Amino acid sequence: FNQKEKADISIEPIDRGCGYQNPNGVGFKITGAIDQEAEFGEFPWMVAILREESQLNLYECGGALIAPDVILTAAHCVHNKDAKSLIVRAGEWDTQTKVEIIPHEDRYVKEIIYHEQFNKGSLYNDVALLFLESPFNLQMNIQPICLPNIGEDFELDRCYATGWGKNKFGKEGEYQVILKKIDLPVVSNAKCQANLRETRLGRHFILHDSFMCAGGEKDRDTCKGDGGSPLVCPIKNQPNRFKSAGIVAWGIGCGEENIPGVYAKVSYLRPWIDQKLALRQVDSKYFTP
Repeated sequence: FNQKEKADISIEPIDRGCGYQNPNGVGFKITGAIDQEAEFGEFPWMVAILREESQLNLYECGGALIAPDVILTAAHCVHNKDAKSLIVRAGEWDTQTKVEIIPHEDRYVKEIIYHEQFNKGSLYNDVALLFLESPFNLQMNIQPICLPNIGEDFELDRCYATGWGKNKFGKEGEYQVILKKIDLPVVSNAKCQANLRETRLGRHFILHDSFMCAGGEKDRDTCKGDGGSPLVCPIKNQPNRFKSAGIVAWGIGCGEENIPGVYAKVSYLRPWIDQKLALRQVDSKYFTP
């Protein structure tokens, strides 16, 4: 992630409500996207969480904007990290160019909160909120995602995961330069548990209620480095509008047939999220469809 120069564009702030995808991108459309590249600004809630280390910004994981100064991510990404060392980048797309039509924005993290029952061994309750030093300016390529209702179920929906993570497991895998999108089916917890029992987890594995699953199709999966990134599902009867259903948590390998990826389940964790946001007086209008 190089520091990029600011393009000289006047950008009107836009507050059009949460969860609106820009399916044709913002300003231009990619021609010949063959490798699951997202359009510029297609998923305007997607952020990169970076760690500052001796003049470099190192990619830590993904996250999603839920209010101008609040990021939803996975606890395992930011557990035991120093808030002062983290930077959140919104509006990013191609991590190696300076010519995007609307520049990305960076903000320092003021506070990290993760779930009190987060278990770093099993990754139960794998959710965290980052509160920023100052809010992002909402514009076409920087917008919040909607949150699901408590207990809302997305079973059998086809949803999108996005990230800059690796395209393969192991040494051959490479981090992505341009933001990738993968459409995945949500898999019921019963089917997911049955599938995962066929792996090295063994036949007594129990899938915790704080998880949901998606994927299980060959070569279509989130992978290393996608941790904390959002899995977003369509809002019924509202084209191109999405809610955050899951947060990339863990998986067995990447993109293997009949082995779904496992995500923190946002609708299960919503009471905790609401409680923390209410304590800090974050307006629910930002993430309520």
